[in-house]
Amino acid sequence: MHLLLIFLSSFLISIISTILVKFFAEKLKIVDKPGKERKIHQQVIPLLGGVAIFLSFFLMLFFLRGEILARDLNAAHLISFFIGGFIIIIGGFIDDKYDITPGWQIIFPVLAGAAVITGGIGITKITNPMAAGTLLHFSAIAGAMLTFLWLLGMMYTTKLLDGVDGLVSGLAGISGIIIFLFTMTTKYYQPDVGLMGLILAAAALGFLLFNFYPAKIFLGEGGSILIGYIIAVLAIISGGKIAIALLIMGIPILDVAWTILRRLLQRQNPFKKSDRRHLHHRFLDMGLSQRQTVFIYYFFAAVFGGAALFLQSQGKMIALGILAVIMVLLVFLSVFMPNRKWR
Repeated sequence: MHLLLIFLSSFLISIISTILVKFFAEKLKIVDKPGKERKIHQQVIPLLGGVAIFLSFFLMLFFLRGEILARDLNAAHLISFFIGGFIIIIGGFIDDKYDITPGWQIIFPVLAGAAVITGGIGITKITNPMAAGTLLHFSAIAGAMLTFLWLLGMMYTTKLLDGVDGLVSGLAGISGIIIFLFTMTTKYYQPDVGLMGLILAAAALGFLLFNFYPAKIFLGEGGSILIGYIIAVLAIISGGKIAIALLIMGIPILDVAWTILRRLLQRQNPFKKSDRRHLHHRFLDMGLSQRQTVFIYYFFAAVFGGAALFLQSQGKMIALGILAVIMVLLVFLSVFMPNRKWR
């Protein structure tokens, strides 16, 4: 009943925050207008949705700080987590309002990553996938570099993924639920991280009511980056459960990796050019609806994320390999069968 009350409270705060943010975004004329190449919506939609998720998530963390700080986490961890999220939201607000260039956009994720590392959150060891039961330990510098790359990679994964109504917010909800289930089991019992996963799920699902197709509000720059940031941090503080996040977000991560490689091969800056060649755009070009597209992503996130609850390290590596094969098949299907109606 306690967990249910936490979920419902977070869910309700998210709904109220979304309604308020939507109202102020419309008043301040911070909206996304149709017309650009990557835009698929036909109406003016308010932005700043990430502010609603930020408020609902961190307000609940504040209210439950006693339970969250009762185990391995300390106040510095929580404060740096909040500061990093706040930096992202400020940067998102500036970008949604003034449409700054990618060169300026990256400053805020970089500062957020630095804030997290400064607060003592970092990857110090991971399970050795080649030798069951052993760990790979990292020096302070190597751990900080790996942490920074992990944070930045996840933030840009969800940023580039945010092209279809309800896609990123729905995956955030699934991620929160999987993290909650994983950290509340007997073997990996971490109720502090589990609470944060539950709060993330409730905040994302409350927002999804307004963001699912046809969307009434968008996440905006800050929201799309914030979700990747939260998932990345939760994966670290749950004891370096990076493989869990990789399995949940496997298709989007592989899509981003392919996008970066493709742009580099074309001698383009992968972070300064946007296009409609992401996998979700190709699904739409094949004739799938926005709802069908997001349900494909939801399916793979739920199936592989759920499987991670029962797999050991080597099993997770095999699952990641299977996911990579599926990604190649999806890309092949989307490239060689475009512009067809599928049911």
